[in-house]
Amino acid sequence: MNKISTVAVLGAGNRGREAYGKYILEHPGDIKAVAVAEPNADKRAFFAKEHKISKELQFESWKDLLEKEKLADGIIIATLDKMHLEPVLKAMERGYKILLEKPIAPNLEDLIEIYNKYKATDSDILVAHVLRYTNFFAKIKELLSQNMIGKLRYVDLNENIGYYHFAHSYVRGNWRNTDSAAPIILAKSCHDLDILHWLLGTKTKKLSSSASLEIFKEELQPENAADRCIYCEIEADCPYSARKIYLGDNTDWPTSVITTDLSYEGRFKALKEGPYGRCVWKSDNNVPDVQRVNMTQSDNTEVNFTLTAFSKDITRDIKIYGSLGEIKGDFEKGIIELSVFGKSNSVIEIEAASGHHGGGDSGLMNQFVSLLKGKEIDAWSSSLEESLESHLMAFAAEEARKKDEVINLKQWRQDKLK
Repeated sequence: MNKISTVAVLGAGNRGREAYGKYILEHPGDIKAVAVAEPNADKRAFFAKEHKISKELQFESWKDLLEKEKLADGIIIATLDKMHLEPVLKAMERGYKILLEKPIAPNLEDLIEIYNKYKATDSDILVAHVLRYTNFFAKIKELLSQNMIGKLRYVDLNENIGYYHFAHSYVRGNWRNTDSAAPIILAKSCHDLDILHWLLGTKTKKLSSSASLEIFKEELQPENAADRCIYCEIEADCPYSARKIYLGDNTDWPTSVITTDLSYEGRFKALKEGPYGRCVWKSDNNVPDVQRVNMTQSDNTEVNFTLTAFSKDITRDIKIYGSLGEIKGDFEKGIIELSVFGKSNSVIEIEAASGHHGGGDSGLMNQFVSLLKGKEIDAWSSSLEESLESHLMAFAAEEARKKDEVINLKQWRQDKLK
């Protein structure tokens, strides 16, 4: 008989409830949430009701939950970035198998502390690098493994964040300011650095980065704009209007993030009082709206990664150039174009699995369930060991950006990890 694995969930917000919690509800024969820790009383109550969690296993703080003896086979840590260190250290001590939301930690010091504890305790940790688990990137990995385009020479990956997604998360939202959250190259784009590392199978030997915040600044606020969209007389002409983003028919993400009361009145109140109703030119954000990272790999493949706020669609597009051909792909459209020089051109249509991130959330959770059940997981899965490289790349890129210099990553790794 298939034993149902149990998990405790720290953080019942967008990721904890809407991504992982939804998967758990859809797979009742495999996994069950038996405990939850969430400081917001409404979110905690919603999660507990959905998963039928008893009152004594509902906690306001992760500390209260982890003070108890081990309550489940595994634990999902979906707290805010800055609240990862202590819970993951304590969870390792308790012997939980862990699913850790990315990034592992918002700063290098915490990352190293977590990594050292991970090695010392021989813990099982999966990091939520969900792109590895998508059909789209799995297909590109397959084509590269088959040497379809020869020796790689240049890769160009663009993360098109989407104008309203950027406004939601990086101007008004939790990741708007590096005083309280990880830098965007880590918080948003460790996904991309990880997928590059995985696809290419090489390490970066040197990198540089440049970035700027040019648009969402107070001095650029349009004439006659108000500090809140609900009072603004030019709001109707603004693509970043909070009214347009949050007061329409959609009550799923991103609207579901701004309040637990998704009635029109509840959403209006959130825009009147909370950060999501602020003018994008009058927020306390300091996050670059465009950033580039230029990398040279150990085999001398040249790589460019760019993130941008200014795109209509939320997608990633990738171009990979080799000595015998090229691969081009659009993640959101699920289209991969393969050109083998002098031989053939083909278009591969990729069907995404169910769930967010092109099915990546479900793929990640499938691996986590296997881990909980003691089954062997794929060698390429996003273990903490595998995920370390993308974070080191991100921290090095941020240092390179701030110092305006090229970093020798091999030496940098040795210096930071010694």
